[in-house]
Amino acid sequence: MGDGRRGDVTDRATAGFRQRYDAEPAGRWAAPGRVNLIGEHTDYNDGFVLPFALPLRTVVAAAPGPDGRWTVWSELDDEPVEFGAEKADDPGRVDGWAAYVAGVVWALRAAGLDVPGARLAIASDVPVGSGLSSSAAIESAVLAALVDLGALDLPTERWPRLAQRAENDYVGAPTGIMDQSAVIRGLQGHALFLDCRTEEVEQIPFDPAAAGLAVLVVDSRAPHRHADGEYAARRKSCERAAATLGVAALRDVPTADLDAALARLDDDETRRRVRHVVTEDQRVLDTVALLRAGRVREIGPLLTASHASMRDDFEITVPEVDTAVEAALAAGAHGARMTGGGFGGCVLALVDADAADTVADAVAAAYAERGLAAPGTLTVQPAGGVTRL
Repeated sequence: MGDGRRGDVTDRATAGFRQRYDAEPAGRWAAPGRVNLIGEHTDYNDGFVLPFALPLRTVVAAAPGPDGRWTVWSELDDEPVEFGAEKADDPGRVDGWAAYVAGVVWALRAAGLDVPGARLAIASDVPVGSGLSSSAAIESAVLAALVDLGALDLPTERWPRLAQRAENDYVGAPTGIMDQSAVIRGLQGHALFLDCRTEEVEQIPFDPAAAGLAVLVVDSRAPHRHADGEYAARRKSCERAAATLGVAALRDVPTADLDAALARLDDDETRRRVRHVVTEDQRVLDTVALLRAGRVREIGPLLTASHASMRDDFEITVPEVDTAVEAALAAGAHGARMTGGGFGGCVLALVDADAADTVADAVAAAYAERGLAAPGTLTVQPAGGVTRL
């Protein structure tokens, strides 16, 4: 899996900084991508999620720049983008990939912090558009760099919400707080159990290798489309349903009362959306209980049930991800599901460690049989969150 760039990502960011600015960076900051083990579209419903950070990283090399000016270069686009406070303070004035950088500046300034001018260079191993949260990785690495460069008084507990504001209110993507929380607060060998209402977190031991297992991530190569409005449409549907049911969020519908709640809704599509969210929250809680008990292998059926719910009730899968899930299960995976917001992106499968290559080959063969572009595959273990290198 990856985008074909060569060399260590930290070295690439450093070399990009030197070439672009003819100077040495003051430091380098890294933030990982993430996968969500289980709990999809529950975050903006005030529910529960269980993501973990990936070993794939985005690295920002940075140094102080002129006050009130920010210049950023990315290996995604060799042309640097420069902006001042007038654009940073006006959501939408900076667009494209640089909006994620400007959005962080905007969120920090909106919080009353004196954000230093800076020169930045970005390199990444997190594939863009694959559902591994490349946007949160950029936001979090830039946030860490600016906080350090400006010696800003900002406890890390506040970082996820600020990074989310950058994405919601500057970039305009209506995502929940899960991605930024996982990227910032991830811990090696653990999944992050996050209550999206209270923002309370618990680090849940998740060490597949110790159980003779591996997590196989499959990049479906299907375009990851949030911009087409489908993500926003699902969110609005959930909010309307919660209002109809008289609850603050769908998280407040108990599993035991689901049938009664569904009977109060007047169309089948809304009923399916609600059923997914309520049952998905319960699957997160059941997965956490199994992991606390060290029963890693037994979470597989919950992963598979999650995928079926996303496919049939929330209707956010596409043929490429369904093919990957079906092929992985047929090849012996203990469980498999799409991960991320949907309409493309990645699949994760819980597999025996010594069978990872066999399952990956089976997925590739299924793609070839259906005339689909070859998928990317990678086996991963939970990694740590944002850090200064």
